Amino acid sequence: MSKILVLSESDINSILNMKMAIDAVEDVYIQKYNGSGVLFPMVFHEFEPGVADMDIKSGHLGSSDVYGLKLVSWFLNNTDKNLPQIYGTTLLFDDKTGEPIALLNAGGVTGMRTGAAGAIGGKYLARKDSKVLLVVGVGEQCPYQIAASLITIESLENVYIVNPNNPEKAEERLELIKDKVAELLNCANVKKDYSIDFSLDIEIATKESDIIITVTPSQELMIKDEWVKDGTQFSCVGADMSGKQEIDESILKRAKIFVDDIQQSISVGECECAVKNNLISKGDIAGEIGELISGDVLGRENDDEITVFDSTGIALQDLLVSKMIYDAAVKVQIGTYVEL
Repeated sequence: MSKILVLSESDINSILNMKMAIDAVEDVYIQKYNGSGVLFPMVFHEFEPGVADMDIKSGHLGSSDVYGLKLVSWFLNNTDKNLPQIYGTTLLFDDKTGEPIALLNAGGVTGMRTGAAGAIGGKYLARKDSKVLLVVGVGEQCPYQIAASLITIESLENVYIVNPNNPEKAEERLELIKDKVAELLNCANVKKDYSIDFSLDIEIATKESDIIITVTPSQELMIKDEWVKDGTQFSCVGADMSGKQEIDESILKRAKIFVDDIQQSISVGECECAVKNNLISKGDIAGEIGELISGDVLGRENDDEITVFDSTGIALQDLLVSKMIYDAAVKVQIGTYVEL
C-alpha cells in the first residue's frame, strides 16, 4: 500500500508566497526551452460555452523527478452561489516508480503561478519606464496579476482595473482586490508605494496604460487596435481555450509576439484567431518566453514597439510550484497522509 500526502489550501498558503511562484515560473520557462520539461497533450471540455468548462494539463519535469497533472474547472455563475468560480486539483507522481506522492488544492497555486506568468511577460517585454498597469477583468485572478507585477516590475506606480462587460463591477470589487493585493505583498514581505483604482471606460484606460494584462473568459475582442499607443506591452492570460479572444487581431499583426508554448498559443491561445484568419502565421511568433529569458532571442528593440506575451498556461508551472510546496511540507511536517 502507498501513502499520498494531501495538502489543503491552508497548508499551501502557509508555505507559498508570490516571490516563490515568480522564481519558479521563470525557472520553468527556461527548463521547457532547454528540454528538461515536457508537456503532454491538453484535454478540454466545455459544459456550456463561455459559462462552464474544465481542462487537464499535464507534463513531466525531469529535473524535479516528477510528472503529474492539474485539473481545473471554471464555472462563471458560481459567484451567485457564494462559491469560487475556479476549482483545481494537482496530482504529483514519482517519475522513477509511478507512485502518487501528493494531492494538492490547486486554487492558490493556480492564482500565483498565473499571476507570475503575466508579470514575467511585463518584466521582459515592457518598456523600462512603464508606470501604469491596466488589468482587464476583475475576477479571482486580478489581484494575483497586480501583486506579481508590482513585485516584478519596479517602475510601476499606478494600477487600474476595468471590467468591459459590466463596468460597474470594477468599482464594486475594488476594495476586495486592494485587500488581496496587500495580503499577497505582505506575505512576500514586499513594501512598495502604489495606487489601485477602477476605470469605467476601457478605451480611455487602454490609451493611458503602458502595460495591459487581460484576464477574462472573453470570446470576442475587448481592446481595439486603434486604442493602443506605441510602446504598449500586453500579457494575454485569459485566452487559454479554443475560441477565446481578448484583443484585436490587428494588434498581433503589428506586435512582436512571444508565447509560453507555440503549439498551445496557435491552437487555444490569443494567437489562435489571428492565425486562423491569416493575419499572422506560426512563423511570425518571435519565440517562446524561455528563449527570451535565456538570452537566445532578442526581445523589445525600441520604446515604440508593441509587444505581446501570449500566456496560455502550461502544466510545468503547476508541477514545479507544487513540488516546491510538497518538499517544504514534508520538511516541516504539514499536510495529511492518506493510505490508498
